[in-house]
Amino acid sequence: MNRAWVREAVRLIEADANRSADTHLHVFPLPPSWGIDLYLKDESVHPTGSLKHRLARSLLLYGLVNGQIGPDTPLIEASSGSTAVSEAYFARMLGLEFVAVVPRKTSPEKVQLIEFYGGRCHFVDRPPEVYSEAERLAAECGGHYLDQFTYAERATDWRGNNNIAESVFAQMRLERHPVPTWIVVGAGTGGTSATFGRYVRYRRHTTKICVVDPENSSFYGAWQTGALDYTTGMPSRIEGIGRPRVEPSFVPQVIDEMIQVPDAGSVAAIRLLRERTGHWAGGSTGTNLYGAFQLIARMLAAGQSGSVVTLLCDGGERYAHTYYNDEWVAEQGLDVESERAVMEEFLVTGRWPAA
Repeated sequence: MNRAWVREAVRLIEADANRSADTHLHVFPLPPSWGIDLYLKDESVHPTGSLKHRLARSLLLYGLVNGQIGPDTPLIEASSGSTAVSEAYFARMLGLEFVAVVPRKTSPEKVQLIEFYGGRCHFVDRPPEVYSEAERLAAECGGHYLDQFTYAERATDWRGNNNIAESVFAQMRLERHPVPTWIVVGAGTGGTSATFGRYVRYRRHTTKICVVDPENSSFYGAWQTGALDYTTGMPSRIEGIGRPRVEPSFVPQVIDEMIQVPDAGSVAAIRLLRERTGHWAGGSTGTNLYGAFQLIARMLAAGQSGSVVTLLCDGGERYAHTYYNDEWVAEQGLDVESERAVMEEFLVTGRWPAA
């Protein structure tokens, strides 16, 4: 392996991180009398526009320091979009070929972004085929399969090093409830929930971790039953989270609670978010917000004060033709208005309807 090239590659990636200011922590307006504060960490402001920028950086650094990536190594990934967008960005920075194996139904906006950063998309008709096809392509061309679904939880330094958990707690330091009662995240690889779950235990915080899961995803069923081979075999309509199988990076032992969120609720929540705050986000952010509202309702019912932190995962412009398109929503049979009414009622009364 060309050590001089690897040193320069690591420098380039670290310099990119150094240039990027930390992402913002926005306040979602709640009635002051509740004594509860809700924050959204805006990961859409990364250079590639999503939470996956952190993961892509970690995966490339992991491959570099493990001697798996050199100056002529093609990079291959199985991705539904945002991770591949970020990996294409870093591959171009290092002058490496990048191929994303994606389901054919991946949003056109994400495909265009992958190609904008110099990547190439290799399409499969059935989402579960992305894994084997990525492995095949990597073996065929002598490339490195980045494999976000296996390495997400181990490529990130959960002890700190300005990971997302350390960043959140640093930004919360001067708030009235500096140690969050809950942190709410979705699971695509499971890497983000593993990072938060490990960090709060390492730092001895009382914060609990809630993972929200969309329809058709295997994570919720696996967490409920304890069966890590639990599968649905069905794709998620909420891009970036939810998987037809339980991914190797999912660590259920560091999760305190899971909430299954209806897809209509995810879509309704991002539309409400845009109207209430002006922030335009993707569907996974809606899943986060819907779950956060339920936890806040529980806190109110129990007479608790405190803070809840969740993530604004990526920008809504990537989903203009889906989640923000009334025709697409109608075609999917999503009753967005009913879910919107539930959230509007919650924001007035603080109550959430019983399951």
